Amino acid sequence: MKVRNLIFNMAPVLGLLVLVIGYFVVGTINGINVTYGLKAVVNQSVVVAVVATGAVFIYTMGSFDISLGASTAVSALVAGMVYLRTENLILTFITSICVAVLVALLNSVLAGVFNLPVFVTTIAMLSVLNALILLLININGTGSEVKVPSDAVKSLDTLGFKILILTLYFAICVFLFDYTPIGRRQKFLGGNPLCAKLTGISINKYSIIAFVICGLGVGLGAFLSIVYAPTLTRSTASSVGMDVIIAIVFGGMPVSGGAKSRIYAAVIGAFSMSFLSQIMVMFNLNSGVGQMVKAAIFLLVVFIAAGERKTRTLPR
Repeated sequence: MKVRNLIFNMAPVLGLLVLVIGYFVVGTINGINVTYGLKAVVNQSVVVAVVATGAVFIYTMGSFDISLGASTAVSALVAGMVYLRTENLILTFITSICVAVLVALLNSVLAGVFNLPVFVTTIAMLSVLNALILLLININGTGSEVKVPSDAVKSLDTLGFKILILTLYFAICVFLFDYTPIGRRQKFLGGNPLCAKLTGISINKYSIIAFVICGLGVGLGAFLSIVYAPTLTRSTASSVGMDVIIAIVFGGMPVSGGAKSRIYAAVIGAFSMSFLSQIMVMFNLNSGVGQMVKAAIFLLVVFIAAGERKTRTLPR
């Protein structure tokens, strides 16, 4: 049983290693510049990895937030507009964080005030944020984009800066998740909310904490989006919300949360998705086929995880 558990826990890491090896093998055979491709992998992965790392705190509690992509876009747009008026990158960075945390707080407070499941409030927030995206773009005057000068962020558009942001945020989240009562109690709430409530753990308190931490990740992701693609449109970060869900599942974390939640699942899943996408590009598969392959793997992973959970349920 211990060997089986070890294999199951290591499967996401082994899967990532297989994809990395496959990427280099296929790229070398096809005569592709794999070093240049690695830059594309990092650029594709880092925003999803940062946002998904924060989202783990929400998913651990058995909830999920489908408005993360729209929240990232709104934070990036507001921050971009601030830069156009101030030309101050530090203020732009702070704005992206503050807007994202504010949206996250609004989500968690609404859920607590109206005593609604978190995912219900995030569905409503998704509609509000999508409308706000269009409004912000129109306010900017162009009606189609908010364009930050590329020269303004060129010095930050490096792999070193992006990996540094991801590493620092990931380290903070690992500490909070694995070495403080925050992570332990959120796992307890996700595994058995009724029992956790009876022991005096406040669902609203730890829900707010989870959303604030996630909001910080969204704000960082929004700023990194500006750095990578300073021309912001209504499609900015449009796929981030779904990519976060897929990344967390790819990383081996159960969608139900609880004790099996792992903070590293977000990073492993985000990079696994990017390497898989690059391999499919090497095989000249179009984006539609790529999405179908991701969907199939997503369902397979959920099915395997559900089966594993059932086998470990005590008889009633």
